Amino acid sequence: MTGLTMTSTATNEKRAAAKRGESKTDSAKVRVGTPYVWDGKNEDERPLTREEMQAGVEAYRKQRGRPAGSDKESTTIRFDREVLAAFRAAGPGWQTRMNAALRDWLKNHSPA
Repeated sequence: MTGLTMTSTATNEKRAAAKRGESKTDSAKVRVGTPYVWDGKNEDERPLTREEMQAGVEAYRKQRGRPAGSDKESTTIRFDREVLAAFRAAGPGWQTRMNAALRDWLKNHSPA
């Protein structure tokens, strides 16, 4: 719980410092500074338009979370540590591989 108190105190101190104009961030300098002006030479350095930024935000929002129409169900199940360790050792995607192994097992065994 002491961490929460420290974070809260730090946040309050930062807010008070910002009100006094004592912010240690560069955001104040950025606000007062000259805005970036594209020279028109390098297309990779061209700033995004508002429409491009909005399209990027919308694309990001669409890809978050489980895909629509997924037939998967969240559950809690217990496995031996050795089994989990073996699947996890192969790296990311271990849950998908475990699901595939169980699905393969079902093809070869009739449901009880």
